[in-house]
Amino acid sequence: MSEIILDHVDLVFKVWRDKRIKDVLIPGSNRFNNYGTDGSVHALRDLNISFHDGDRVAIIGHNGAGKSSLLKMIAGIYPPTSGEATVNGRISSMFELATGFEMESNGWDNIYLRGLMLGETPNTIRAKMREIAEFSGLGEFLNMPVKYYSSGMFARLAFSVSTSIEPDILLLDEVVAAGDAEFISKATQRLHELVNTAKIMIYVTHSMQQAVEMCNRCIWLERGNVIMDGAPEEVTRRYLDNQLQ
Repeated sequence: MSEIILDHVDLVFKVWRDKRIKDVLIPGSNRFNNYGTDGSVHALRDLNISFHDGDRVAIIGHNGAGKSSLLKMIAGIYPPTSGEATVNGRISSMFELATGFEMESNGWDNIYLRGLMLGETPNTIRAKMREIAEFSGLGEFLNMPVKYYSSGMFARLAFSVSTSIEPDILLLDEVVAAGDAEFISKATQRLHELVNTAKIMIYVTHSMQQAVEMCNRCIWLERGNVIMDGAPEEVTRRYLDNQLQ
C-alpha cells in the first residue's frame, strides 16, 4: 500500500538575513522584507493531509500558494521545518528534471546515474538503458557530454529517464513540454500511461478543466494553508467564484 501522511507539517525558508547597503539607503528595496524581520518565508503552514491508493489529487491556488513547495517536500527535496512527513512508495517526480545529472558526463552515463537516483539498481537501470535511449531519440548525441546539449535535447533525456520507472506515487507540476512536436506526442502518451498505473497521483495545475477531468480530489492552497479539500467540481467552482469577488 502506498500512502503519504503529513502531520502538522510546516515549511519555512530563510531567504534573507543581513541588511545590505542598499537596504539601508533605500528602505523596502529588499523584496523579501514583507516576510518578516529575519527574512523567513512560511511556504506551508500546519498541514494535516493524507493521500492513499487511488487518489488522483489536483493542487490549485495562486502563484506562491505553496503548491510546488508541497510537491518538493513530498519528493524529499525540502525537509519539513516542523511536523512529520511520511511517504511510503516509489516516487517519480515530473519537475526538477535536471536533478542528478552530471554536466561533464555523456548521455549514457547520465541515464545510469539518474536511474540510480530514482531508485533503480545497477542491474535494472542497465536493462532499461537501451529503451530509454531509443525513446529519447538522441542517437549519437548520447556519446557527448550533456553540457553541450540544447535545452530541448536535455529535456528529452531528462524526461525519458524520469518516466522509465514504474512509480507508486507520481508527482506532476503542470505540463511537461520536451522537444519537438513528435517527441511531445510520445511524452504525452507516456505521461498518461504513468497516470493510469501510479497508485497515487498529485498534480499541481492552473487548469480547472484538467483538475476536473484528471482527478478525483482537489486541494485548494493559499499562503501555505489548505482552504478546501474535496471533489474537484466543487473545489474548483468555489475557487473560481472566489477569484470574481
